[in-house]
Amino acid sequence: MLVNESPAGHATLLAAREALIQERTSAGHWDGRLSSSALSTATAVVALALFLRERPSESSGDDDLVQRGIGWLLDHQNQDGGWGDTDRSFSNISTTALGWAGLAFARGSDAVTAAERRAEAWLTKVGGGVDPSTLARAIVARYGKDRTFSVPILTMCALAGRMGSDLEAWRLIPQLPFELAVIPRKFFTILTLPVVSYALPALIAMGLVRHRHRPSRNLVARSIRDLAASRSLGVLDSLQPPNGGFLEAAPLTSFVAMSLIGAGHANHRVVQRALDFLRRSVRDDGSWPIDTNLATWLTTLSVQALNARGRLTEHLDEHARTSVRDWLLAQQTRDEHPYTGAAPGAWSWTNLPGGVPDGDDTPGALLALRDLDPDDETRQAATRGVEWLLDLQNRDGGIPTFCRGWGALPFDRSGADLTAHAVRAWLAWRSDLGALLQARIDRALDLAIGYLAGAQRADGSFVPLWFGNQHVSGEENPTYGTSRVLLALRAARGRTPRNVDGAASRAIRWLVNAQNPDGGWGGDAGAP
Repeated sequence: MLVNESPAGHATLLAAREALIQERTSAGHWDGRLSSSALSTATAVVALALFLRERPSESSGDDDLVQRGIGWLLDHQNQDGGWGDTDRSFSNISTTALGWAGLAFARGSDAVTAAERRAEAWLTKVGGGVDPSTLARAIVARYGKDRTFSVPILTMCALAGRMGSDLEAWRLIPQLPFELAVIPRKFFTILTLPVVSYALPALIAMGLVRHRHRPSRNLVARSIRDLAASRSLGVLDSLQPPNGGFLEAAPLTSFVAMSLIGAGHANHRVVQRALDFLRRSVRDDGSWPIDTNLATWLTTLSVQALNARGRLTEHLDEHARTSVRDWLLAQQTRDEHPYTGAAPGAWSWTNLPGGVPDGDDTPGALLALRDLDPDDETRQAATRGVEWLLDLQNRDGGIPTFCRGWGALPFDRSGADLTAHAVRAWLAWRSDLGALLQARIDRALDLAIGYLAGAQRADGSFVPLWFGNQHVSGEENPTYGTSRVLLALRAARGRTPRNVDGAASRAIRWLVNAQNPDGGWGGDAGAP
């Protein structure tokens, strides 16, 4: 289907394309800007405030950051009294609880008191109350058996004094088994950890603070944790990137810092590096973004957008294309990644040290490199990237985000969007590869198409693992998922023994029916 070539449509396309090109940095890539986040701001405020309370003589400037962050939270509280993840998000129980906890460190004023009462009213309406037991039940119920988010949220509330006395607060917070962090990583897939693969720093830090405040009554468990505490801190130290920011994310970095402070480790170098990261990443308005940037992801999307109809050379000259290509090649990992143990050869979402190689940015980079006048160096990099994706494939045929075999929790499972992206990347480079690697791709492709066939809903749609939509029930985004899979099915047509036409026809029919009367699409049929 061709874009609208009416004069107005053509002018709009030209303006959008020119605006995109103008956003390139001097290094040739795209950085972009992420929304300011109430979640990030609240967690950063509490981490800095707790350190200020513990080490006031070492916290020059932190009080100003805390109060400016609180001011931003006050200014961006939703009309209903809650907070959402970003300044444009609907209120949710998790971020509202975190925002409420952050206000505990505000200087008293009528504005703060009013904001606290409004937040408490929202939490009472949605969660049943703000008494510790009720709030804990509501937070745990939101996430089920996945402790990745519920334990950090409750821990922050406890450290801020929002969960009652120490005796009551820590009784309500599950103990995370931080002692398992000292076990070799190869055993993690069979341990069924209560957090997702990318949350190991939280497992360690949250487990330590809970153990400090409410050690197990089981003497064996207590002794094991006592013995493992120092070694687990060493593991945490090895996981932290040199700039201090875990995943380049203020929330995870803040959760780790506040927990170690609460566990009596305020002077530990992990805390110092984490707080330095927060001090550097605060914005002029006192807020923090959810992550530093998505530079790799944004750059690969930009290249693919500019290459619509194969016309990249018309929009980026040879020097520009070479700059982007060289920048992308420089982002490919060269060593085993300390955070997840991922083999070299992949890409993360960012060019910064907190990024972790993943199963969405790697195919994105491979597809962009395919469009950027590949030379021998590019082909070698593509070979490594293709092999990395093949090794990531799960037994069910799908592609997970970070680690193969971690399927116990939702965000570690295979995703239709990730699998579709890998299919396109494999096929884009297949003809450039040797016979053995081509044979591996063919086997992986058959498994991946089988996985996608099983992932398609009865109505023809596909739900992605990432990029949900707040306007859709369950915060799903079938429009995104279906469109991503449809691109892969089109690429795979005639290149696999499996018949993809039926699945593709159902996906097309769903997308056509999901189109809104104004001609656009939301996250689902009828969504804005």
